[in-house]
Amino acid sequence: MIANQMIKNCLDELKAIGKTDLALFDIDGSMVCTTDDTMEISPVSIRSFLDSGADSQGLSGYRLFRVNEGDIAIYVVVSKEDGENATLMGRVAASEVAALEKASREKFDKNSFFQNLLLDNLLLVDIYNKAKKLHIDVEKKRSVYIIEQKNDKNGDNIMDVIKGLFSASYGDYVTAVDEREVILIKNVEADEDTENLKGIAAMIVDMVNTEALADVRVSYGTVVSEIREVSRSYKEARMAMDVGKIFYGNENISAYAELGVGRLIYQLPENLCRYFLNEIFGEKVPYHLDDETLQTIDRFFENNLNVSETSRQLYVHRNTLVYRIERLQKTTGLDIRKFDDALTLKISLMVINYLAYLKDRQGF
Repeated sequence: MIANQMIKNCLDELKAIGKTDLALFDIDGSMVCTTDDTMEISPVSIRSFLDSGADSQGLSGYRLFRVNEGDIAIYVVVSKEDGENATLMGRVAASEVAALEKASREKFDKNSFFQNLLLDNLLLVDIYNKAKKLHIDVEKKRSVYIIEQKNDKNGDNIMDVIKGLFSASYGDYVTAVDEREVILIKNVEADEDTENLKGIAAMIVDMVNTEALADVRVSYGTVVSEIREVSRSYKEARMAMDVGKIFYGNENISAYAELGVGRLIYQLPENLCRYFLNEIFGEKVPYHLDDETLQTIDRFFENNLNVSETSRQLYVHRNTLVYRIERLQKTTGLDIRKFDDALTLKISLMVINYLAYLKDRQGF
């Protein structure tokens, strides 16, 4: 149904144009809104008018107009018969309310359609039939973006920001399947490449941070060419979101096509992950390294195992960094100055993060 304030604004604008007071009643005879609080018509009169089957009818200084959706009455518009424009403005108001109702219902239907499409709740034949009914192009190229807030602050504004950035008139649709995420089904032009998709994600992060003062993580799936494949892009974006949070926590953007080794680990069974860690470390699996050690490891990897550059960026003496690396070697049995050991530790830490994710998800 249309928001009452939207109808009220419509009637106010029509009154300003036609100098005629208007009111809207529902089919039970209750007043929805009016431009003149003195306008009073009994519910019995409204229902009697609807039962008559007439499109319009005069009644004690008022004129009533039926508002239909198809063949079914949904509202009654009433105009005051105190001027030559009363009949004209009443008909215009009835037409405007019907148009608003149709647009509102279509918007709701599209939202419901895309939610069910994303969640694979539609049969293939229903996808194409409903898309045709809702005037949705089934052969547009699209990619699905998931925008997830990292905290609970200003979450209500994120949806408004995304809707302000992307319009259905350009083939973009914004919806949600839970309260923490906003989903953008983005129309992709033929000449857009991977960098364009990443640029859109970066713009979303920046604009939400600026406009909604919220910190978000954005993931996106690959481009699909038909409406029935949108759910696949959503699943890819869903995986990209999970993999990004587990393995690349410092980054705000995750692309399904760029998940790297994180994609492989994410799909490994838990028992195989534990077997791998026990094979490398025995009973001394480094599940809990301190923040200083983790920062040292990350920066060392970022600088391609360069001791001098890492010590400079960490603002520590070279000998201090070497001491930390040797202390780590005693703990893990791995010397990260050697490429093979560094690679083993890198993968091991990713596996440890994955196991921690599984533990949190299972609620242990």
